[in-house]
Amino acid sequence: MSDQTNPGETETDFEVGQDNIETQIGPFGLDIHNPVFLISGLAIVAFVLGTLMVPQAATELFNSMRGWVTVNFDWFFLSAGNLFVLFCLLLVVTPLGAVRLGGVDATPDYGYAGWFAMLFAAGMGIGLMFFGVSEPISHYASSVAETAGTAESWAPLAGAPGDPAAAAQLGMAATIYHWGLHPWAMYAVVALALAFFSYNRGLPLSLRSAFFPLFGDRVWGWFGHMVDVLAVLATLFGLATSLGFGASQANAGLNFLFGIDDSSGTKIILIIGITAVALISVVRGLDGGVKRASEINMVLAFLLLVFVLLVGPTADLLKGFFSGLGAYVTNLPALSNPFGRTDANFSQGWTSFYWAWWISWSPFVGMFIARVSRGRTVREFVICVLLIPSLVCALWMTVFGGTALSQIVVDGYSGAQDAATELRLFAMLSELPLTQITSAIGIILVVVFFVTSSDSGSLVIDTITAGGKTDGPMPQRVFWCVFEGLVAITLLLGGGLAALQAMAVTTGFPFAAVLLLMCVSIWKGLSAERKLM
Repeated sequence: MSDQTNPGETETDFEVGQDNIETQIGPFGLDIHNPVFLISGLAIVAFVLGTLMVPQAATELFNSMRGWVTVNFDWFFLSAGNLFVLFCLLLVVTPLGAVRLGGVDATPDYGYAGWFAMLFAAGMGIGLMFFGVSEPISHYASSVAETAGTAESWAPLAGAPGDPAAAAQLGMAATIYHWGLHPWAMYAVVALALAFFSYNRGLPLSLRSAFFPLFGDRVWGWFGHMVDVLAVLATLFGLATSLGFGASQANAGLNFLFGIDDSSGTKIILIIGITAVALISVVRGLDGGVKRASEINMVLAFLLLVFVLLVGPTADLLKGFFSGLGAYVTNLPALSNPFGRTDANFSQGWTSFYWAWWISWSPFVGMFIARVSRGRTVREFVICVLLIPSLVCALWMTVFGGTALSQIVVDGYSGAQDAATELRLFAMLSELPLTQITSAIGIILVVVFFVTSSDSGSLVIDTITAGGKTDGPMPQRVFWCVFEGLVAITLLLGGGLAALQAMAVTTGFPFAAVLLLMCVSIWKGLSAERKLM
């Protein structure tokens, strides 16, 4: 790759770097990026105090916020998700895919094993544990029920009502839709923008840098400040949602195994304890902390996956993996259609929430993926970040969800279906050998995924609030790690999981527009880069 600038741009356009962002060392060793650090920090402090002072009013506000966004803008979330997938696939098949992140001579910083481990642990770990069993069961129950409008809602499989086998297949297709191409495309867009403009153009590793081709030096002013502030808030609330899910599931598992009280108090103690563990990982840094914890978790997750596959209905699960993918492809147009839907619960209660949640996570996961993806070509990057994780998520959901569905449809065991959402994984494992051991491993996985999400998020927020620096001072990383736990606790006290989901949806909504604009900027930047190769 040539070091020249793009046609029509001056050489100094891409030499702005850190000098354009006001940064100073503040009290307690904080590397303050004015005004992003101060606005973000003060907004979060005000949110925590306000919620704790008036929890009832906060609960009502959170519920109304989520309902208003998902009911009125489900079409927007679904349309945006489709555009992200199409954009990523277009990059794979066009010459732009040949651009290498970091230049033609760049080599990957991590091997495939370490790269995938960090990607999965940061990207969807807690979600896979929480929804791996519960979501296929929920979709199965909806599509098999003899209720008005159900057949219309699931038009691609109109025979599903009353047909358990067809309902199970459709439930798996809907689950793969929520955990496949669409969410990973959202991550890929942000990660690619950050990696390209940082490694190839020398701009700070910050969300504002992705818009330099469109807005020029204005990204160093208030436009850029607000983009970074929004990224911090979206990341923090998206992480808090995941931490809330993780605490709820860990608490349910401890109650299942040891009879420990399943209450808000126990969840808060869990969040405090695991946040303390995350602080240790934050202090150790990316390679010593996050990477090591991610690799440990991937080994445990793989062992649990293999165990369930072997002791469960193995042949049916392997067959179901391919039939589920087939049902996903067949029903994808109907599942992703943003207009004329009759299934409000699915499009608003499930898909809109998921897309907003993934989008709120995209600054965090995208920046984290960008930091560990130098040296990959755009084509390799998109394929690995988009297609391969989608297949692994589909396999995970098939093994865990498929085993639970087999217990319901074939064995007549309704324990997993009747259990609370956070307890369904353990109810499914209770019908398999070595229940105590596998359930304990499940709790450990939730906890370690919790830790890797928290410390990864702290590193990313620290980078944004330090103006794109990847080596911010340790006190600042500790500050954000502690605040992630505080926000999760505050939201649990101010309305439980509903409040957590409401804030993820609310912050994800405006950021969806940011991601759409980011696609335009990526295309413009890669096109100019390709001409210089």
